[in-house]
Amino acid sequence: MVKEVPLLSPSQQNELKQALTQWALTNGLTMFPPNFDENVTAAAPVTFYPTPFPHTAFKTAIDVQKVFNELYIGVVSRHKTWLLEILETLAQFDQDFTGKLFEIYLKSLVDDKSVQPVSLGLFRSDYMVNQDDEVKQVEFNTVSVSFGGLSTKVGQVHRYLNQGGFYDNKYSSTYYDDDELPVSNSASELARGLAQGVKHYSSGNTVVLVIVQPGERNVFDQKHIEFNLLAEYGIRSVRMTLEEVQTKTTINQHKLYIKSTMDEVSVVYYRSGYAPSDYYNDQIWDARLYLEKNMAIKCPSVLTQLSGAKKVQQLLTQPEIIKSVLPDLVDADLEKLVSTFVKIYPLDESEEGTYAKKEALESPGKYVLKPQREGGGNNIYKEDIPDFLSKLNESEWGAYILMELIKPANHENVILRQGEIISDNIISELGTFGTALFNEDSGEIYENEYAGWLLRSKVSSSDEGGVAAGFGCVDSVYLF
Repeated sequence: MVKEVPLLSPSQQNELKQALTQWALTNGLTMFPPNFDENVTAAAPVTFYPTPFPHTAFKTAIDVQKVFNELYIGVVSRHKTWLLEILETLAQFDQDFTGKLFEIYLKSLVDDKSVQPVSLGLFRSDYMVNQDDEVKQVEFNTVSVSFGGLSTKVGQVHRYLNQGGFYDNKYSSTYYDDDELPVSNSASELARGLAQGVKHYSSGNTVVLVIVQPGERNVFDQKHIEFNLLAEYGIRSVRMTLEEVQTKTTINQHKLYIKSTMDEVSVVYYRSGYAPSDYYNDQIWDARLYLEKNMAIKCPSVLTQLSGAKKVQQLLTQPEIIKSVLPDLVDADLEKLVSTFVKIYPLDESEEGTYAKKEALESPGKYVLKPQREGGGNNIYKEDIPDFLSKLNESEWGAYILMELIKPANHENVILRQGEIISDNIISELGTFGTALFNEDSGEIYENEYAGWLLRSKVSSSDEGGVAAGFGCVDSVYLF
């Protein structure tokens, strides 16, 4: 039986808020607030209580992560020709972003001596649980996956609040059993994935170059991974924006170095570069090509990033395509993978596409329209779809996929955001992390691991859910 949210008095709830805020500020469960001063931080948006999540659905998401990693490795390496044909078409629909990234990939091949064939993926597969308690995939993310650092912290704070008696309204006892509140090890596991890339590159002393956005608010999530990388593996990180790259680094004999120290860069770790807004001038596009054309291992390479396009995700819901990419996949793993899919349609001239166009205009309430881009705020939901499509030339519709909406269960909870308490029903999205180190030319896999999990939640009335974009909050699971 699922435990209800603890019934606390106003004074008990205030004590919980104070304990949660103080723990968060002490332990780095933090983000910079909007319009921040870099000397002032705040607790990250977070739930008071862990959110109920079915144990079987949680296990399914974890069980399929390594298969998903292998699937995308196969697409990038062993099915590269197929991928490139898809990307060439998408590039025509989305010339200013997908098109330019694809152009960078093609330009990088001109002098293949300077291209590193080994790619590192820190991936995240996102899911919602439908009303039948089945886990269904929302999307697969191949670049700049976030909140692996803060996920560990939010699990820890919910355990602290439980053990400290803040959830019990009578006796200050624990409310949840310890095994009902797992803590994600994603902060250390993602650092381990980066360390595997560094180790593969060289046994010498090198650094990880972390590419960040200007004015990054989610610094602390990133720093937890960097701190683990240094503490556990002795590997230092250097942070800079894409705009700074060509003035602060240099390339010598195809190797990348930090100018100020002449430290050699073994891994370029992107926490930026996933959205059109990251490329706000030609210099930044030049910097992405500059980074692609050297021997540092990219996390991810531009081709691995492009494999996360929604059109690729749509095609990879088809069992026959999965089997062509992974011919040795056993039936049980294929069935488990397919069980996580909802219907996703193209908006092209195919029979499926013709059906999808009709559905988008006549039954939009069942769907979400997604472009080939990452980050919150890009999707078009339900009744907004027909009006949005009407403003586009139909030849441009092929840049989008139409995805069946998942209908998740609502749960009562309380969100703490910038000191404000928001009591409401919430819906949640589970992300499972994976690390993959592989050769894009040969398909050889050096590393394929599950790397922890993340729960994000939002009020049930909100369509978008990005924490950094201001829609959601970080959360943890109460397994039932």
